[in-house]
Amino acid sequence: MQILQINKTLKMAHTLPQLHYAYDALEPYIDAKTMEIHHSKHHQTYTDKFNAALEKHPELFEKAPQDLLKDLSQIPEDIRQAVTNHGGGYLNHNLFWEMLRPGQENNMPQGALLEAINKSFTSFENFKTTFTNEAATKFGSGWTWLCKKDNGDLVILSTSNQDSPLSQGLTPIMTIDVWEHAYYLKHQNRRPEYIENFWKVANWAKAEELLAQA
Repeated sequence: MQILQINKTLKMAHTLPQLHYAYDALEPYIDAKTMEIHHSKHHQTYTDKFNAALEKHPELFEKAPQDLLKDLSQIPEDIRQAVTNHGGGYLNHNLFWEMLRPGQENNMPQGALLEAINKSFTSFENFKTTFTNEAATKFGSGWTWLCKKDNGDLVILSTSNQDSPLSQGLTPIMTIDVWEHAYYLKHQNRRPEYIENFWKVANWAKAEELLAQA
């Protein structure tokens, strides 16, 4: 019985997602070495530690990570912080990789997403300036997000460490990782330079898809 339980847990364990592009596909905006380390080392560690926390309460493997983070009060207290940290790190990175695609000039949202951005921020340029400033001035490690509120409005916010906006009742539409490990090999301490390059590789098609699903 014990072996069956172990096999069941392993079968349901969360796994590191495969990227839909090569590590060097985002050059010169995000370098291949940073992508490789960020994905294969940092994200793998969050995945492993998230699984290790859930192994203490295997029934939680049956819930989607999104559902766990939407209501942290349902998480047993002995693993709540670990799920916040490592479950958040697992899920945040899952989304971040989908927010990226090979770069292009004049990269902008289209259609319903552009309309929603214009409605909430008056223009795309105003949104971009506000989002950039929020990401550049986020103190310490964390993320900056574009999220949808229950009333349909879009909002920009930052979270610390691996906290998820899902825990605040918001639906993520796009995000940028502003932990130093996301940019330090190429940009050193020049976070604004990294953010400017992010706009070249932002996957607006995925963001529009998430907006439609929200």
